[in-house]
Amino acid sequence: MNDKALLVIDMQNDFVTGALANAEAQNITSAIAAKVKQCETEGVPVFFTRDTHDEDYLKSQEGKLLPVPHCKVGTDGWQVVPELVDFVKEGQEGNVFDKPTFGSMYLPTWLHEKLNGTPSIIELCGVCTDICVISNAMILKAAFPETEIVVDGNICAGVTPENHQTALDAMKSCQINVK
Repeated sequence: MNDKALLVIDMQNDFVTGALANAEAQNITSAIAAKVKQCETEGVPVFFTRDTHDEDYLKSQEGKLLPVPHCKVGTDGWQVVPELVDFVKEGQEGNVFDKPTFGSMYLPTWLHEKLNGTPSIIELCGVCTDICVISNAMILKAAFPETEIVVDGNICAGVTPENHQTALDAMKSCQINVK
């Protein structure tokens, strides 16, 4: 088992150039691609999450509060951005975790199984800092209290720059290492 893992949160077309696009997400894409490439070169396992919705999204609580259809399974918006797609491995042995909402209670178990244990460091980057990144960071911190959870704020993007900073500050308060 590697001592470290990288988790790239929801770097999907709909969050970067599609239905919920923003300039901040577009501005971090190449830096995330460089980080993923560096991790692969160093033998650090890289995993991806994908926000995943179906036809009933608008009937869900999330859909009622955020009535913007996005990340529908099988659509172009659901796919990982082109700059990262070559690093994605699908299927049983894959490195992609599809989650139906912001964070998933199943993510820690999935990561533990994929890594045959828990690394001493799990680093997160991606979008949106104030929604999915913070949700998954908090879940991982609760599941692995002795694992250092790191969020690289330079390669995360929030819905707004202000929300991004608020989320980073909240994670720091919860003993997540924000760099």
